[in-house]
Amino acid sequence: MTDNDYGYGTLLAWLVIAPFLFLFAIVGYVLTALFLMKIFEKAGVQGKWRAWVPVYNTLIFVKLGDLNPWWLLILWGGTIVLGWVPVIGWLIGLAAFVYTLLAAWRVGLKLQKEAVWLILYFFLSIVWLGINAYDRSRWNTAIPAAPWANTFLADSTTWSGIPNQVPAGGHPTNPATSGYQPPAGYQPPAGYQPPAGYTAPPAPPAPPAGQQPPAATEPPASPEPPRQ
Repeated sequence: MTDNDYGYGTLLAWLVIAPFLFLFAIVGYVLTALFLMKIFEKAGVQGKWRAWVPVYNTLIFVKLGDLNPWWLLILWGGTIVLGWVPVIGWLIGLAAFVYTLLAAWRVGLKLQKEAVWLILYFFLSIVWLGINAYDRSRWNTAIPAAPWANTFLADSTTWSGIPNQVPAGGHPTNPATSGYQPPAGYQPPAGYQPPAGYTAPPAPPAPPAGQQPPAATEPPASPEPPRQ
């Protein structure tokens, strides 16, 4: 076979495959936009059209995930500009994906999904979107603040039609970092040494002088059985 034959074969293959790839891309876009529209409705986003605008709908998704959407746009731009540079372009693209993964984690928490659901988002994000769009979960912003809440990654933007994600009264305390107190009467195991810098909690206040706690009352005696 000549080089022309190989060229014609490649062209013919593309002519056959290209329509299927185009159709697959259209179906994926429609499903993704439809699922995002349902999630946006749960979150109180105004205007269904926002879910159908490419790029913009993902920026809204990231904003709902408590991340600054402009950083994602910068990462995408860096991927386009530096994509030809070995390693660097790949790392920037990976950072953009991790950014959306963090947003999906926060969006999932607001829809009552545990962090393990990120495994599904990692491999099949469109399935993750479909489940969260059509299940019975309701949007709830009353969750602990994101670990990056006080960093440059935190969302500080205000977009018309996108509700604020800080709940009234602020985020609830994270029980993992709220200073756990052991129950009364707990004794640490023998040989246990508290970590450096640990401060024991204050002892409960003593009763006023001269006042004694009430004595425990004895239970009444059980009645004797009747004599025969």
